[in-house]
Amino acid sequence: MSAQPVNPNLPPDHVTVIIDGIEVAAPKGSMIIQAADKAGIAIPRFCYHDKLAIAANCRMCLVDTEVGGRPVPKPSPACATPVADGMKVFTHNEKTQKYQRSVMEFLLINHPLDCPICDQGGECELQDVALGYGRSVSRFSERKRTVADEDIGPLVATEMTRCIQCTRCVRFTAEIAGTYELGGMYRGENLQIGTYDGKPLTTELSGNVVDVCPVGALTNKVFQFKARPWELQARESIGWHDAMGSNLFNHVRRGEVLRVVPRDNEAVNECWLSDRDRYSHQGLYAADRAGKPLRKVNGEWKEITWGEALGFATAILRENPGDALGVLAHPSTSLEEAGLLAALAEGLGSSNIDHRINQRDFSDAAVAEPFGMPLAEIEKADAIVIFASNIRHELPLLHQRIRKAVRKGAKVHVVNPVDFDFTFSAASKNIVPPSQLASALTDPALVEAVKGATHAAIIVGNIAEAHPQAAQLRATAKAFASATGAALCRIPQGANALGLSKIGFLPNPNPSHQGATAGKDVNAMFAEPRSAYVVYGIEPGLDFADTAGALKALNGAKVIAFSHYACTSTRNVADLILPIGALPEIEATLINLDGTVQTTMAGGKLPGDAREGWKVLRAIGGELGVAGFDFTDLDGARELVAKRAAFAPAASKAPDIESQGLEAVSVVGIYRTDATVRRASALQSHPLNVGARIVLNPADAHAAGIKEGQVVKASAAAGTATVPVIIDKRVAQGAAWIEAGHGATAPLGAGRITVVAA
Repeated sequence: MSAQPVNPNLPPDHVTVIIDGIEVAAPKGSMIIQAADKAGIAIPRFCYHDKLAIAANCRMCLVDTEVGGRPVPKPSPACATPVADGMKVFTHNEKTQKYQRSVMEFLLINHPLDCPICDQGGECELQDVALGYGRSVSRFSERKRTVADEDIGPLVATEMTRCIQCTRCVRFTAEIAGTYELGGMYRGENLQIGTYDGKPLTTELSGNVVDVCPVGALTNKVFQFKARPWELQARESIGWHDAMGSNLFNHVRRGEVLRVVPRDNEAVNECWLSDRDRYSHQGLYAADRAGKPLRKVNGEWKEITWGEALGFATAILRENPGDALGVLAHPSTSLEEAGLLAALAEGLGSSNIDHRINQRDFSDAAVAEPFGMPLAEIEKADAIVIFASNIRHELPLLHQRIRKAVRKGAKVHVVNPVDFDFTFSAASKNIVPPSQLASALTDPALVEAVKGATHAAIIVGNIAEAHPQAAQLRATAKAFASATGAALCRIPQGANALGLSKIGFLPNPNPSHQGATAGKDVNAMFAEPRSAYVVYGIEPGLDFADTAGALKALNGAKVIAFSHYACTSTRNVADLILPIGALPEIEATLINLDGTVQTTMAGGKLPGDAREGWKVLRAIGGELGVAGFDFTDLDGARELVAKRAAFAPAASKAPDIESQGLEAVSVVGIYRTDATVRRASALQSHPLNVGARIVLNPADAHAAGIKEGQVVKASAAAGTATVPVIIDKRVAQGAAWIEAGHGATAPLGAGRITVVAA
């Protein structure tokens, strides 16, 4: 006769487990520790992590169990023992406490007694568990072993004598990051964790090994010895360097952001954080951070008061109203700031408003759109097409979700001009020059492969969105999605590009204000220069797709720069610099690629005399008598912005396409995406920050008589750059891969390039 279930009312895929006398329903095949966590029953652990594979290394979670009414003679590791119907688990009885205290004693045999100076002191899992399960006096008198430290890069510090070999970091780099850079070396008591080859970590997610380390063996090198955790205040915020909007905490002491850590959100970033979001706060304290209003007088910059600055700004705006004024904002600008800026421009009669500063082709009137498939669902897809994107650098945590999908059996198909490094295997790759991307996507074999999937997505990246023929590529991707049933996921080109599109921070083709003319997009504003510009949060020498056109137009006009940095390119074009707070320093609202509205708390202190951008705009609008600018607080500003609505901008002429030379593949470097990231010294020292260069296919290099490492002159319609050459067969023949975001490569754009020896 078969055994009867303890609770016959349970779903068929669940069993009943009795933990410390409490009945818990647990899925079949799950582990004791998972059932205990669900019931809120604490079991100590070090190696177990709910996002990593089970290792059962540390044995700290040993418990006493009974199965079928009989005691199990040996202790059971709760993280690696599957539940059974009717199983009894004892997590705090005398036997269990003996097991756990014995394990703790062994773990501490070689652990150094450096809690007072350990930079993880106060937030160390080992310290916490040892308080409850450790002995007050060690019974071991033998000499403790020591382990030599490795330099594994500018982001993660090592103190490997503290390591308890839980292997969380090893499993993270293998399973989540996919780079397999850490591992166990030697055997027995000589076992140690390291890289073996002594090279720095190259994963773009390396800071997460700090979070998963339960001791002080791996710590944040940027934060090291800066403060104790109990001195810090946590401020909720979000990542602002890509469109994902990862949830995070800014850890602040006396107004200075000293550390950034992830904030759990399963729908967005789970419990992880990219290095770009984790370490970019360094850039907030760069030497050229704008802290005082500055005015250019006879070619020299002079510090002025806010009263003088506002007076000068309003004078420029009064003298250049209507169509004479162009207004441009960085696509990471908050809704509050952008909404007020648009309202100010419209109050002055100007519809020349745009945030699409890093794009070239608006002939299809495209704006950012929410993903056709929720971010969290992408890891459940069975077919994914990556179209014109270095997804690993563009959205590191989306790349990680795609890797999860592949590990579950998904097929990934890649259509790109460069065979970029991904940490998963692709079912198919089609590496072609940019001009052939559209035809490659319509390959019948690819269409049939995706059409047969039940849950498919096509992800369209920056290479397509910023291309001179972006309209054609977007149309092809849309047609592909329609033909295959795949969800269309166009990556918004900026942390708040979707939000700015939703509130109409775009050139209005049908302005309602009296006497206003149809708005011009960013390209038209530079092709037909305005007499005055407002640039908001932009570093002019690096943030525009058409750098040469932008600088030419700005140099011939009056320019008011709302800026986080008083950098060289801003000083060169501006007449007035108004210092404003960056996202970690202000309350703000952004919309991520899923269309999720997310808010931040003010964390860091504003530098010098800098002000929140919305307050400066409120003061200027009030001085100019613009309707609606009579509010006095942020809630009032939000009410004004909430009245704005999305609209479709007009299509414009597509850029001219050159026919001679190599096709440029311009991809913004992972740590060159915006002004703050570019000033984070630790990220600039990272191996992934390769610097200004041009990468050619061996056949193209041979035809031009160019050798590896040779310095060449690369010429495009916008100018010439002198850069070294890398030869790499991953680049499609006929294409030239350029890392954008560097001053040296700024003239090259995304058209055609001629390369000759310097």
